[in-house]
Amino acid sequence: MQETLRTVKYSISDDIKFDKIAGKLGRSKRQVLSQMIDYFYRSKKDPIDVNDELLKNTILKGQKDYIGFIRTQEADLLIPIKRDATSIVELLKKMVFAFNSQVLKYNEQVLSNQTNQAKGLSSVYETLGYIEKKIEAKATLKQKSMNILNHYIRERDSLGLISSAREKEELARQARTEMELL
Repeated sequence: MQETLRTVKYSISDDIKFDKIAGKLGRSKRQVLSQMIDYFYRSKKDPIDVNDELLKNTILKGQKDYIGFIRTQEADLLIPIKRDATSIVELLKKMVFAFNSQVLKYNEQVLSNQTNQAKGLSSVYETLGYIEKKIEAKATLKQKSMNILNHYIRERDSLGLISSAREKEELARQARTEMELL
């Protein structure tokens, strides 16, 4: 059975628009015209009505659904997450404050102890140096005393038995003088 075709006349500017629509959709003009007629027939929409109330209502309903979904997500997820994150941040601040205060106090104590120990060690080193000098001085004094004594003994032995009392006295005086000079 062969379909009877009808003709519709329209302007050249409408034809250009119609060509663009058909090209964009990738269909023939006849097919696009047939689909447009079916669309308007089924939807009962008036093509002149640019402010289509049904379309507006559908869009608004979709937007309300999205907004409701977002509000539900906000109430169920975002607000509890924000609340938990805020409490975690506050807890972390407290932990950092406590850690810093304790660590800083401990570091100050350690530094103070180290400073005191350094002062104590410095004092010990000074005392050890003083003692070392005294020991060296004592050893030097001993050595010089031994030298004087040995010199006295050698000289006394060299004087012999026939030496006069004056020579012996002179040797003793000389030994005493050397001892006093130490």
